[in-house]
Amino acid sequence: MSSLVTNAAPDITAPAVLPDNSIGEFKLADQKGRYTLLLFYPLDFSPVCPAEIREFNARIGEFAERECDVVGISIDSQFTHQAWRNADAD
Repeated sequence: MSSLVTNAAPDITAPAVLPDNSIGEFKLADQKGRYTLLLFYPLDFSPVCPAEIREFNARIGEFAERECDVVGISIDSQFTHQAWRNADAD
């Protein structure tokens, strides 16, 4: 089996919750030339991942300082992502 590290990622286009909290289209091709961390996780409203997702979000400024965008990806719909994003963290 060959390694996929350093190979270009396949183009992804999908409905998404954008940084301004609107729903629109995300295109991985728009990230070309930028460092991009793709954070894959199973579900928004599950007990498995909320702490990790919140920690990435709390450090989003540190990624930005390093010119790296963070893109979260799961099997949930864009509407579920938006509801999770707008939910009270407590």
